[in-house]
Amino acid sequence: MQKPNYYAIIPAKVRYAKELTPNAKLLYAEITALAQKDGFCWASNKYFSELYNVSTVTISRWISSLVDNSFIIRKIVYKKGTKEIDKRYLQLSQEGINNNDNAPINKIVKDNNTSINNTSINNISIRELKFINDVSLFDYDKNILDSFTDYWTEPNKSKTKMKFELCQTWETKRRLKTWANNQKKWDKPKSNKKTMSKLDAQINAWQEAKKLI
Repeated sequence: MQKPNYYAIIPAKVRYAKELTPNAKLLYAEITALAQKDGFCWASNKYFSELYNVSTVTISRWISSLVDNSFIIRKIVYKKGTKEIDKRYLQLSQEGINNNDNAPINKIVKDNNTSINNTSINNISIRELKFINDVSLFDYDKNILDSFTDYWTEPNKSKTKMKFELCQTWETKRRLKTWANNQKKWDKPKSNKKTMSKLDAQINAWQEAKKLI
């Protein structure tokens, strides 16, 4: 596991970025602390979630906001000879791995750049990761986001497409809104009251009258 440096950096462009939440800025600082030694950050979402005591979905949301605003670069390294994701690393957009002369790391990047570029569209694992990241940006409860992504990323038999990709039309925002509304209905406690039949009502009335005799 990477050990963070003794200090972190939050440049002005990040500190004053209105598009970022305070926690996303803090995460950026943590990434700089981890990246200073080797020029890149291998820490997983689980590592950050345990560090800040938040869910991995929340961490994914913060990272996505940093990526979308070009403050960091997110890259994927695949297992040799496969399209299976091995590691995910984060790189500062203007410093770090590009300015680092560490030969083994540069070799990894060189070996995997082609794979990253060519398979990011066709690789179902990459598309699943992107879908989860996109969904995590919406402001819904974690359980709703998790159940939504678990359901819609189910692959077909040939493992070439996910359930949401098989739909003729798709808009994540609308689908997620409908999902959240339905889940509220599903989560409502079911009433234990049983509808009383006419005969039961008569017996109940007779028993109540008997008490008064």
